Amino acid sequence: MPVQLERRIRLPPDARSAGRARRMVQGALEELDPDREADLADTTILLASELCENAVLHAGTEFEVTVTITEDEVTVAVADRGAGPLELHLAQPRQRYGRAATHGRGLTLVQRLSTAWGTRHDNDGRHAVWFSMARRPRVDRAVPLEPVADTDRVFAAAEQARWLLHVPPGLADRLEPLELVGELSRRLRELLGADLVSVEVDEADGTGPAELVRDGDERPGRAGAPASPAMEVRLPMTAPLRGTLRVLASDIGDERTRDLVELTANRVAMAVEARWLRAVDQRRRAWMTYLAETSELLGQSLDVELAVAVVPQVVVPRLGRWCAVHLVDPTHQLRLAALTHADEDQLPELRAVLDPAASPGLPRELAQRLAGLVRDGSAPVRFAAPTDGIALALRARGTTIGTLIVGRPPDRPHTPEDIMMAGDVARRAALSIHNAQSTAAHVDVSQALQQALLPRALPVVPGVEFAAEYLSASSGSDVGGDFYDVLTVDPTHWHVAIGDVCGKGARAAARTGLVRDVLRVLVRDGRALPRAVELLNDVMMEAEDPLQFCTLAAAMVSRSRPGTAGLDVELLLAGHVQPVLVRADGTASLVGRFGTAVGLVPRMRLECTTHHLDRGDVFLAYTDGVTERRRGREQFGPDRLLEVAAKAAGRSAKQVVAAVREAVERFSAEPLDDDVALLAIRAAR
Repeated sequence: MPVQLERRIRLPPDARSAGRARRMVQGALEELDPDREADLADTTILLASELCENAVLHAGTEFEVTVTITEDEVTVAVADRGAGPLELHLAQPRQRYGRAATHGRGLTLVQRLSTAWGTRHDNDGRHAVWFSMARRPRVDRAVPLEPVADTDRVFAAAEQARWLLHVPPGLADRLEPLELVGELSRRLRELLGADLVSVEVDEADGTGPAELVRDGDERPGRAGAPASPAMEVRLPMTAPLRGTLRVLASDIGDERTRDLVELTANRVAMAVEARWLRAVDQRRRAWMTYLAETSELLGQSLDVELAVAVVPQVVVPRLGRWCAVHLVDPTHQLRLAALTHADEDQLPELRAVLDPAASPGLPRELAQRLAGLVRDGSAPVRFAAPTDGIALALRARGTTIGTLIVGRPPDRPHTPEDIMMAGDVARRAALSIHNAQSTAAHVDVSQALQQALLPRALPVVPGVEFAAEYLSASSGSDVGGDFYDVLTVDPTHWHVAIGDVCGKGARAAARTGLVRDVLRVLVRDGRALPRAVELLNDVMMEAEDPLQFCTLAAAMVSRSRPGTAGLDVELLLAGHVQPVLVRADGTASLVGRFGTAVGLVPRMRLECTTHHLDRGDVFLAYTDGVTERRRGREQFGPDRLLEVAAKAAGRSAKQVVAAVREAVERFSAEPLDDDVALLAIRAAR
């Protein structure tokens, strides 16, 4: 492709060289075709500036800028004689401050905005970076091809304003706000011939003012004084942002200079605010995601220990380097419930300081602040020992249940945004822990109620063995309806009952207690077993709750007549599964005749059967959780129960119960889906 125009300039490694290269590129583009799109010219000048500044910053040698224009594209190459390829320079770690804080940005811009780019390393030691920009179809007209010497561009007043304000929309949309601020700063420095243009902004995040852009450098004069006076213009931004545009130039007192600086400050302020608002929006989105994930994690368990353990894990390292949770115990003292640190090696030392039960215990200042939080539930407080941090009250439903302590991040104090997020986490954590504590208390009450429905101890009688086990399908707050009971009526008679009340929970527990206690009273009054069950049915029917019926196996066990070994069993089944009679000779059979469940209909059909236990025989009663135990579609069933019981023949009552329980548990690996009650009576002599 024929070359229409070519320009070349050699420049020293000086901060002002980039400006001369920009003017040379701009002049070449305008000379060839001033009607071309401004986007092409501005993008080309911007990328050339970045490459020149990289050469000044990282090569430290003179460099050469070449502009080559053809019909289809504009190519700019920057060659230097640095110690190594430019890519290696950019990859080396450097102190990040001022302009150098964004080093390496040039190649990123080149890659993003140019049509093509690359590097070239010549044998003579030169290292060049080049890029090309595609041009629009040309307009037919005469084009001068002769080279033009490098001269400084002289701007008219209107051109100066336009040059400062007008960045083509196509280019502005592709530039990050900070890159746009850098371009505006370079343009201002070129127009004013300034030594330095810098932008400093304080975002009120606790880190203080930060220099976002620095174009040029300060040239100290004699006795260390700056060679040029300084002008500082406040950036017109909304709170909490504060910033200044600083210019070092020789004609700083000129009214035209101040107008141009203020004009640039307004445009810079808009770009800085746009950058800040974008960062705020990104942080808020990140915080929303973080809080949503925190809520999900905290809501996954109603176990107190697990709920407490999750809290420090979601706090560290997002909000601080370490975190501790203290809970108020029943004596109204704080105890360390959970602790984590970003560096696990620091945990033992930190635990010794934060555990009130350890030595030396909480620092005095921290202990006083935590006591104030527990007492008043006040706003977050800061502390300085063992390290800087914040402490917040864990309050749920108007009660302070503990405190959350968060150590400061490693490189800064907690910002107001950090404290707000920590407060939100504390509220969610407090509610999660309080719910877990309430559930734990409810479970304790339910389990205590379940145990209260069972006999505290079975009778110990010479010649008679009693054994029982209860397997609950739930260790939580659901109280099962299965029960068993053994009551000593007199030295030779024992009332034995096992049953299953329909349903679970408090209603089933209340009905279970009713069945057991009413039956006990009726049997103690000397009523026959069938009559006692009929009266129990009348009591159940008065509740008018057909869903709360009960299956019951009731028996009266008595010693045989004097001179006769063994036990006699009078058995009545009210809708309950048949018990197993295990003979000492190794046979087992189901006994009893089915009757009507208790509390189901007003008039019951009941039939008593009598059975004799010889020495070594076992009477085994159980609930349907045994035979209805499932493994897929298969049930444990009565046949398997008889087989297991027969194999346990000749053993003690306790061993027979244990054998059946083990067989039921081994039958399926799935958790129990129904309660299991087992009760065995053995004639020992």
